[in-house]
Amino acid sequence: MSLLDSVIQTTKSYIEEMPKSQRKRYGQFFTSKETAEFMARLFAVPAGKVQLNILDAGAGSGVLSVALIERLQSLPQLRHIHLVCYENDHNIIELLKMNLELACRESALHVDYEIREDNYILSQMTDYNGMIGCEPNPLKYDMVIGNPPYMKIAKDAPEARAMPDICYGAPNLYFLFAAMGMFNLASGGELVYIIPRSWTSGAYFKRFRQAFLSEGVLEHIHLFVSRDKVFENESVLQETIIIKARKSTDIPSSVTITTTQSNKDFTNKTVFEAPYSTVVSGKDAYVHLVTNEQDVETLELLNRWTDTLPDIGLKMKTGLTVDFRNREALCNAAESQAVPLFYSQHIQNGNVVFPIGKEHEYIVTKREGLLQPNVNYLFVKRFTAKEEHRRLQCGVYVAKKYPAYSQISTQNKINFIGGLNDLPECIVYGLYVLFNSTLYDSYYRILNGSTQVNSTEINSMPVPPLEIIELMGKELIESKDMTESSCDTILRNFIYEQNRRSERDTERIASAS
Repeated sequence: MSLLDSVIQTTKSYIEEMPKSQRKRYGQFFTSKETAEFMARLFAVPAGKVQLNILDAGAGSGVLSVALIERLQSLPQLRHIHLVCYENDHNIIELLKMNLELACRESALHVDYEIREDNYILSQMTDYNGMIGCEPNPLKYDMVIGNPPYMKIAKDAPEARAMPDICYGAPNLYFLFAAMGMFNLASGGELVYIIPRSWTSGAYFKRFRQAFLSEGVLEHIHLFVSRDKVFENESVLQETIIIKARKSTDIPSSVTITTTQSNKDFTNKTVFEAPYSTVVSGKDAYVHLVTNEQDVETLELLNRWTDTLPDIGLKMKTGLTVDFRNREALCNAAESQAVPLFYSQHIQNGNVVFPIGKEHEYIVTKREGLLQPNVNYLFVKRFTAKEEHRRLQCGVYVAKKYPAYSQISTQNKINFIGGLNDLPECIVYGLYVLFNSTLYDSYYRILNGSTQVNSTEINSMPVPPLEIIELMGKELIESKDMTESSCDTILRNFIYEQNRRSERDTERIASAS
């Protein structure tokens, strides 16, 4: 039995004995043998290196540490490993000690270790922030490996206050661990973490992305097709990825992106070399998880437009009314003072159909926060099933069809694009062309892996100038065809026409010079 097999066996026994509610307090989800081996193989050891300093923050039972030791002992030049493990769950400390002692005895390498029974983030707050009393020469590591705790904390939690430069709102411990891991790396050192993919987009993680990707570069990203098969015996539906980053400011030409169905078979994987500038781009440092040339083409085609919805005076927002919290204001019929309350069910085949005989599709309220002007909107569903053909499902709302109302309301399970008050009707149809197209749906899927359509991501996506959106809308109205294929044709015609114009301008400039 290998070192790692022994550790996996004792870890399984621990999981069976320890109630899940107890492990959840620490955000513990244990790494499988196959995942640990794959993560260990991602590290590259410089030729001639005889000693390595390794950090495992949130070590748990030591699965990742032992997997890395087992992998490194095959390197002929390596002689000595100094391993530092952070773990502050007293329930698992004895198991961690036992597993590391086994590794020290059985490994062909000389391994010495220390277990720091301390809060990984708080114990380094002084050094991280460069405060008075900080360690002048703190130990820096050649390798940092981790399966950090997945747990939301309050925005005023001690850990959040310890790393104010990367926190926005209520953070999750996993990205604080990733940022601290990058801080702990020596120049040129490597970090391999298994973490949720949620950090790759959105305003919530913006500060973390900017800090993390200014200090280091991504070299490898691994994706799992099946989100429920990453952690064995755990009900984890979080979309999870493995990242390898290097502490360096030298931008590589590409990022290796691999994909497997689950955590069981890493041999049967797809491999794609994606341009680094495509994967990491924009002032918000979004990370685009592209897996093939078609994804790259999608990004390149749409990123030629540099405006976003807010740049052109429009904005996507989330529906105003949480229906179950306002039951007393809801009604089933168009009684006096009632206005329409639009749900995702009202979005049908590209149009907004009302009424449909749905329960509670009217609201009677004077609360301004629940009402919006009856003007043209593009409604977009917030939630779709993972198996559905499209993530972006939208419908055109034309205010003139409902002249009896000066105000309406929207349930919070739909989004709407507003700011169209004084704009011609064809603008909303042009927006429909964009967001009902295959290209925009693909772009959003690359940007965000969840089934929820977030307004933050939509507001960050590139859009053409208003005059082009207007022309697209006019074509759609003339065609009377609201299908996805019709929108694809209109959008691609405008993209290719723009490309031809750009090529002609380039040729003109070249000939003039």
